[in-house]
Amino acid sequence: MATSKLSEDSRVFRYDDVFFGYYFNNDESCAKMMKEHTLIYLYSGEITIYEEGKVTLMNPGDCVFIRRDNRVKVVKKPKDGKQFKGIFMNFTRPFLRKFFHSTDKKEIPLQANKTKQSVIKLPQSPDITSLFQSLLPYFNTDHKPADNLMQLKQQEGVFSLLNIDPNFHATLFDFTDPWKIDILDFLENNYMYDLSIEEIANFTGRSLASFKRDFKKISNLPPRKWLMQKRLEVAHDKIKHQKQKVSDVYLEVGFKDLSHFSKSYKENYGYSPTSI
Repeated sequence: MATSKLSEDSRVFRYDDVFFGYYFNNDESCAKMMKEHTLIYLYSGEITIYEEGKVTLMNPGDCVFIRRDNRVKVVKKPKDGKQFKGIFMNFTRPFLRKFFHSTDKKEIPLQANKTKQSVIKLPQSPDITSLFQSLLPYFNTDHKPADNLMQLKQQEGVFSLLNIDPNFHATLFDFTDPWKIDILDFLENNYMYDLSIEEIANFTGRSLASFKRDFKKISNLPPRKWLMQKRLEVAHDKIKHQKQKVSDVYLEVGFKDLSHFSKSYKENYGYSPTSI
């Protein structure tokens, strides 16, 4: 079991690719690139998901499917005197490949269409409810469930999705490499995320070697330097022209540490961000 303590009132437990999270008195917000297909189930509290202008509100008992390779902002918070409590179940490509190879291909609907939606709020389903209610005992306990049990629960999650809508066959079992997309367009929209160069190459449909080769055609800077420069330029604009607080800006543009941001900013502009 991997456990991370977010604050005095927050805990996250991970069993295999199933994340149990609960928060008592605080709001928890995260903006992230969903690298894998994910199911989110809410037991108590509230979740708001923001994605390209679309807002999805989750109440207790709701379940949402988020398609991989999408940017979302997830805000989790207590409500009506009850702590936030929810589960995030990830379906990795290796897991789905293994699942796919074990299925009877004759049962796969030929007319299944891959969804264009990034965030799908699922209808109420006995399959989904029973799956996540069976995981409830693993909150607030030091008992570690067996890895194969968690894998069975993930398989149950896949079966539940396929039972809700056969079109999920086309989305879950799409193992083709993504089409090449414009590198600069991708980076302009995703510079603030904590992505490795390998992950950026994958998201833009390239091998690491072809990504580095293509990147040299558009910039004299190495990718990491380009990202640093982009983050500093956006931060400079937000602080100087939009009059935003330094304490807010450094996180928004992708820095994890305020001191690192201040040092990098001063090296680039010759003065500290707080002196503007």
